[in-house]
Amino acid sequence: MKKVIVVEANEVEVKPFCLEAFIEPKVKRCNMKSVTKKELRALAESLQLPYTKHEIAFAKKLITQLCK
Repeated sequence: MKKVIVVEANEVEVKPFCLEAFIEPKVKRCNMKSVTKKELRALAESLQLPYTKHEIAFAKKLITQLCK
């Protein structure tokens, strides 16, 4: 059996309902142009990273989906 505590109206704290507290923040959309494979290859070469054409294609698809 649960205990019940009786309080007076002046003992209760009233706050406005804030809907934003229950909603996850929205991710801001990217406002960048589409990335090309050529740009990704140039970036990988400038960072001296080894890559294959499959990795470049996957990176392009991933970046494109993240920015949608």
